[in-house]
Amino acid sequence: MAVSLSKGGNVSLTKEAPNLTAVTVGLGWEARTTTGADFDLDASALLVNAGGKVISDQHFIFFNNLKSPDGTVEHLGDELVGGSGAGGDEEEVNVELAGMSPEVDKVVFPVSIYDAENRHQNFGQVRNAYIRIINRADGVELARYDLSEDASSETAMVFGELYRHGTEWKFRAIGQGYASGLRGIALDYGVNV
Repeated sequence: MAVSLSKGGNVSLTKEAPNLTAVTVGLGWEARTTTGADFDLDASALLVNAGGKVISDQHFIFFNNLKSPDGTVEHLGDELVGGSGAGGDEEEVNVELAGMSPEVDKVVFPVSIYDAENRHQNFGQVRNAYIRIINRADGVELARYDLSEDASSETAMVFGELYRHGTEWKFRAIGQGYASGLRGIALDYGVNV
């Protein structure tokens, strides 16, 4: 049974699944019905070093750069309409934990609303957002974080992160919103935008 986390909570994935080598990170949400433009939310992943900065611009994984240079992190593609992934996930990212470079301290998972400013959209119009970690070996959900906070002005949000703790891999529920969008998150992590 999956560990259900609240904001700031963490769980050792290694203890939940001792032989864990690879996970799928599933992200989902429902956009409120509006009379305006459709919502297009985009998941991404940042491979970050111990200093809290992205290793290189090529380690920023998103719809225009689907795979990390070493292939350990792969975005399975931009979902424009939603709900097509396994288990209803909108977008999914595969992560090979066993082959991850020691340089990678954590993998951060932001979700942003595409063209939010022009479309007058924000996370206050998004419901039932979540991030979940699935063991790729057997399809078992190990951890889940259902975001519940009101993010009425934010156009991007860090949902959670996979991180190293000694020899373990852990997952932390974050739920940190950014009014400055994905650009603000990317700049915080040192991506050249």
